Amino acid sequence: MKRRDFIKTGSAAGLGAGLTYLNFPVFGKNAPSNKIVLGVMGVNSRGNWLAQTAAKLPNTEIGYICDVEDGAIAKGMKAVTGAQSRTPTVIKDIRKLLEKKDFDALIVAAPDHWHAPAAIMGTAAGKHVYVEKPCAHNPHEGELLVAAAAKYNRHVQMGNQRRSWPNIQQAVKEVREGIIGDVYYARGWYVNDRKPIGTGKKIPVPGTLDWDLWQGPAPRKDYLDNIVHYNWHWRWHWGTSETCNNATHELDCMRWFLDVNFPTKVTSAGGRYAYPPDDWETPDTQTLHFEFENGKKAICWEGRSCHPYNLEGSGRGFTIFGAKGALYNSGGDSYKIIDGAGKVVKEVKQPDKDQRSVTNTISPAGEYYDAIHLQNFLDSIRGEAKLNAEINEGYRSTLLCLLGNIAQRTGRVLHTDPSNGHILADAPAMKLWSRDYEKGWAPKV
Repeated sequence: MKRRDFIKTGSAAGLGAGLTYLNFPVFGKNAPSNKIVLGVMGVNSRGNWLAQTAAKLPNTEIGYICDVEDGAIAKGMKAVTGAQSRTPTVIKDIRKLLEKKDFDALIVAAPDHWHAPAAIMGTAAGKHVYVEKPCAHNPHEGELLVAAAAKYNRHVQMGNQRRSWPNIQQAVKEVREGIIGDVYYARGWYVNDRKPIGTGKKIPVPGTLDWDLWQGPAPRKDYLDNIVHYNWHWRWHWGTSETCNNATHELDCMRWFLDVNFPTKVTSAGGRYAYPPDDWETPDTQTLHFEFENGKKAICWEGRSCHPYNLEGSGRGFTIFGAKGALYNSGGDSYKIIDGAGKVVKEVKQPDKDQRSVTNTISPAGEYYDAIHLQNFLDSIRGEAKLNAEINEGYRSTLLCLLGNIAQRTGRVLHTDPSNGHILADAPAMKLWSRDYEKGWAPKV
C-alpha cells in the first residue's frame, strides 16, 4: 500500500466516527511537520512488518531499531529502506534506547516475556507504546502495565487490530442495537498445521545473538538450538501458548460483542496431543470456556495448532449468538447476520483494500488493516483520536488467555472475581498470577 493511497482511504475509513480530542501535552505537537518518530523493539518477524508499515504512514519515521540478533537487525533495516529517507539507528539494549530523548513512541514486538516489561519501561521513559499481543506474560505484569499507562499519562495501545477494522466496528454497533437480539454466547476458533519442534540440544550461543539480552527479564536458561526465533512460543518460560499467540484476537472480539469484562468461571481442557513428546510444553489442542455475569453469558474458544481442518469453513473466526439470530465472522473484516431460522439475511464483505492471505503468517489480514490500527495509535498521540484498543481493554482480553493457561497448567476450575478477574481462594492457581524474574529485571511502577 502506497502512502498516498493510505492518506486517501485508510485514515478516515479506519478510525470511524466519534473521535475525541485528548487534553494533555503530546510529543512533537509543535514540530513543523508534526512528525512522530518511532523506535521498534523486535524486528525479526512481526516487528519487521510493523516497522515497514509504519514507515509508510504520513509524518511518521522509524528512528531506531532495537534487536539482539544480527540477522533480525539486517531484516529490519531492509524493511524500512525505501519507505523513508532516514536510516534508523540500531541500539541492541532497550535500556539504552529508552535513554534517547529524540523519539516519541515505542513499538514492542519482541518475544512475549518482553512485552509488559519493555512497555512499562517505555512509559516510565515518557514514551507512548504500541505493544503487540499479548500485552503480558502473566496477569500481574498486565496490571502493572495498566497502572504504568495511568501513572505516566501515556497512550498504550495493544495490537488487537480488529478493534480498528471498519466492518467489525459496524458489526459491534449493529449487535449493540439489537440486530440479533440479546446476546448470550460466543464461540471462536483457530487452527494451524504446526510441526514438531524436537528436543533441543545445548550448543554454544551463536555469535550473532546476545542471549543474555534476549532473555532479559526471564530467569537465565541454557541456550538450545530449537528456541530462537519462534519455538519459544511453546515453552512456558518465555511463551504463552496458542491462546495468547492467536486466541487473543477472537477472545477480544467475542468479549467486545458480548459487552463483558472479567469472568466468574474459567475452565480448560487439552494438552500436547498431536505428536510424540518433544520440547513443546503448551497445549497444541485446547478448549477454553468462560462464564460471565453469574452464568448469564459465556465464551468458548477451540484451538488446534497441529491440525489444519477448518471449522465452519474457516481457519479462524467467531460466531455471536443472540435471542433472534447470530453473527458469523470468518477471520477478516467481514460478517454475516443469520436469522433465527438459520437464513443469511445480511452479508458485509471485506473491502478490496488489501487482499487477506493465509500464506502471509506475519500479517494474514494484510497491510491496510495493520496500517489503520497503527494510524489510530499515531493520531491519538497527536490528540486527534481516541485509542481503539487502549491497554485497559487489551489487558482484559489478554487476561482471558492467561487465566485459560493457568486453568490448563493446574488442571483446576478457576472461580474469579468479576470486578477484576482475580482468582478466588485457590493457592496453587494463584502461584501463576506472577512469575520469577532475573535479578534486577522485575518490572516496577
